[in-house]
This record gives sequence, structure tokens and C-alpha cells, in this order.
Amino acid sequence: MARILLCSVLFFINSPQVFSQTKGLDEKINEAFMPFAVWWENLILSEIPIFGHGIPVVLIILIVGALFFTLYFGFVNIRHFPTAIQVVRGKYDVLEKSASQIKPQVYEVDGDLVDTIKDEAHLGEVNHFQALATAVSGTVGLGNIAMVAVAISIGGPGATFWMILAGLLGMSSKFVECTLGVKYRDIDNIGNVYGGPMYYLSKGLKENGLARLGKVLAVVFAVLCVGASFGGGNAFQSNQAAAQIIERFGLSGEASGSIIGLVFALLAGIVIIGGIKRIAKVTEKVVPFMAILYVGAALFIIFSKIEWVDDAFTAIFTDAFTPKATITGGFVGVLVQGFRRAAFSNEAGAGSAAIAHSAVNTAFPASEGLVGLLEPFIDTVLICTMTAVVIILFNMDGVFVYGDVLNGQALLADGSRLGGVNITSLAFESSIPGSSYVLMLAVCLFAFSTILSWSYYGLQAWKYLFGRGKWIDLSYKVIFLLFTVLGAAITLDAVIKFSDAMILALVFPNMIGLLILFPKVKQEFKKYLKLIRTK
Repeated sequence: MARILLCSVLFFINSPQVFSQTKGLDEKINEAFMPFAVWWENLILSEIPIFGHGIPVVLIILIVGALFFTLYFGFVNIRHFPTAIQVVRGKYDVLEKSASQIKPQVYEVDGDLVDTIKDEAHLGEVNHFQALATAVSGTVGLGNIAMVAVAISIGGPGATFWMILAGLLGMSSKFVECTLGVKYRDIDNIGNVYGGPMYYLSKGLKENGLARLGKVLAVVFAVLCVGASFGGGNAFQSNQAAAQIIERFGLSGEASGSIIGLVFALLAGIVIIGGIKRIAKVTEKVVPFMAILYVGAALFIIFSKIEWVDDAFTAIFTDAFTPKATITGGFVGVLVQGFRRAAFSNEAGAGSAAIAHSAVNTAFPASEGLVGLLEPFIDTVLICTMTAVVIILFNMDGVFVYGDVLNGQALLADGSRLGGVNITSLAFESSIPGSSYVLMLAVCLFAFSTILSWSYYGLQAWKYLFGRGKWIDLSYKVIFLLFTVLGAAITLDAVIKFSDAMILALVFPNMIGLLILFPKVKQEFKKYLKLIRTK
């Protein structure tokens, strides 16, 4: 395998003209596939008019569902936030020891009957912190850097308020889906865990007498999840990371992207071949490091401009309700921008993170539900907000005009149009000269950690569809790593557009399951809280 990869590197370095020729083929594929990709994206993001603005149906489902769960569970996202912190810290690990005689709810796996699975040895594969780190690594990514800039440039500072609110509501959705992920997971006789929406849709709905519907929804989710893992969770990440490296270091040559892609594939391959335990060990180190790196730089900028921070937050709150309609499209337009970017960023309601949380070592599903609700808080309420404040501070002198956008690109002072990560990069560079290199490193770490997590998400969905044999496992990983290289080497906009829409498409089958199974979560939650109070 290593020899094949080495030969591939040498081939691209010594034969750039061949790569150049394939680029023409890429463009033809892109043009042929684009109409279908646009159709798919328009289907998933279908809008209905509200107050004169088109609002995507998927966004309405996410907001209404998250609001319902927040109210039904008594503001679990706020009232039990301290409890979630204590669970991650291990305060209630003693409960797991007292539950050593409790057999987790599992089902027949690869022909093994339930009673052949051992009691205390196989409750899961990773601890609470590792599960959280793996899930956070899948959601904290380029959306926190690039998409926040898009939301601010289009919707103005007020979009930040609605992003924060969406993140807070999304915590309740994550609580529900992560609890169900653990409750309906499968654990085989050697301790391997198989979990996520595929399982709570099929197993949970079967318990409710909806076996056929559950099976259909589970298969639909699994197919979408595999596609999303190849595209939005992999190829897009390596593509953007490679673009940042090439731009920042001024690399030339047709093979630059391919070489960077191969390096990413090699590093990712070393990790993902080891399974969830190795992924968790890497993410529990990478996630805190990248968070400290990025958040540290953002906080430095914020404190260096502390005299403007109150003005920035004033703009966030006032523009959320009374925006300049001629610039941002009015109150509804700002709200949509904030909620939409938050949904892309934290994926609450999409169910993807429940796959990682299902691997936790616990006998109490609700304990991991509490851990899961921390994820949107870290991703959206903290990191996205910091990015937004840095950009707002950067624009205090009117570097660009909010709402003056063409194809998502904000008009900057020098007359050139930039958008997404480039706006964030300028904001950092203006306060900390040379920090654009720090941002580039953060982008690479975000992209790499997202690739690792989505490799696990996609693999679990792949196994659900095709079985759990060794070669089934290997076939997915090989295909996944090929997409890592392809993503960095070429830009198939249509494929990436199609795959990104697949991530949001996960909301439809997943939210149907959540809205049917939430009473089960209530039962588990009451049971766990009772144990905590009697501890």
C-alpha cells in the first residue's frame, strides 16, 4: 500500500501535464453532474414564503423540533448544563461500577445471541470525554471559520444573535439523539459498538409498531450518511485545507493539491484503520489543541480591542431585531442567516454525532445525552460567536459593507471581493500580523479532525447497509481515503454541492425518529437523574 502511494506521489510530481489533461475531464464531469446537484440542493433546501422571505423547510423542522425538545425536557440545555460538565469530568463514573450487573440493551449481532454477550466488559469502547471530543471534531470545522463570515457579511452583526440562539436550542436536539444512540446501539461479543440513527430508527420504531417505516428511514439515513462522509465530511475538507496551504505558501505546480491530499490520506489512514478507539485517542488530543489555538488567538484579538467589545455586542443585539432592511433584508432575513449557518455548523438534528456518542462506555443512555448537549454549545455558542466578534471588531471602521454581497463575497476596502475564510483571515491578520498562518494551521486541524470523525460516521452507515465483515470495512476505508486525495487534487463543485446537501438531508429521516421516540428519552432521563440524586 505504501509503495502504491509513493509511486502515485512521484507520478504526479514528474507528470504534471497528465494531471493537467485530467483536469479537463474533471470539468466535463462537473458540468454534466451540476444540473442534478443543483436539483438535489434545491430539493433539500426547498423554501416556503414567510413574511416575504423564503425559509428552507429543513430549517423550520430543525427550529421547531429543537424548540419542542427544549420545552418538553424543561430546558435541559440550561438547567442541566452543570450536570453535563460533571458527567464529562467523571463525577458520576461510580454509577457505572454499581451498574456492572446491568446488561446493556443490545440485539442479535452477526449471529450471536444477546445472552452470549458479556455483562460488564463490553458497555462501550470510549469514555465520555473521548466520545465528546470525537463528535466535536466532526462538527467544529470550516463552518466555524468560513460560514460565520458568510452569515455576518450577508446578515450583519445581528445574525450572530440568532446563531447563538440556534446553538442553545440545538443542545436539546443533541441531548435527544445522543440518548437514543446509546439506548438502541448494538454491541458484539468482542465489544465493538454499532450505533446511531440507523439503529434507533429501525429498533426504536419497531418497538412502536412501525417496523417497516423504521427500516426504510434507517436505510435512507445510512445511504445519505455514506454520501455525506465522502463529500462534505471528507473531500470538501481536504479541498479547503489544501487551498489554504497552497495559497499561504505560494505553492505552484499542478501536483501540489495531489501531494497534500496524499499526505492527508496517509495521516488519516493511520488513524482510521485503528477504528473508533484510535480515532478517539487522536481527537481527544487534537480537539483541545485546536480549540486552544484558535480560541486563544480570537480572545487575544478581542481583549486587544476591549474598548470596542461593548459596541460589538450592542450591534449584535440591536441589529438582531432592528436591522438595516435595505442592507440585510430585514428582521427575517437576519434570523434565517443566523439559524441557517448554525444548522450547518453544529448539525444538531442531523443525527451524525449520535454515531460517535453511541460508542461511549456507559450503562446509562441519558448520561451520554447530557454529554452530547455540550457539543452545540462548544461549536456554536463559543467558537462561532468568537469568530463573529472578531469579524465585527475588524469591520468597526467600515472595511466592508454588511449586505453588499455578490455570490457570498463581501466587498472589501481594496475593491476586491473576498468571502468566507478569507474575511476571517483578514480579520485575524489585521490584529495579529502573521496570524493568518495560525489560522491556516487551525483550518488544517479542523479539516483533519472532521475527516476522522466522518470516516467513522460513514463506516458505521456502510456496515449497516452491507454487513460487518473485514473486507466490507476495508473497502469503505479505501474508497474514503481516495476521496481525501481527490478532494485536495480537484474541485468538483457539483459533487461537493451534492454531498453538502446530503448532510442537511439527514435531518428528514432523523427528526421523524426523534419526534416519535422522545418519550423513551424521558424515561431514561428520569432514571438517570434518580440515580444521581441517590448517589
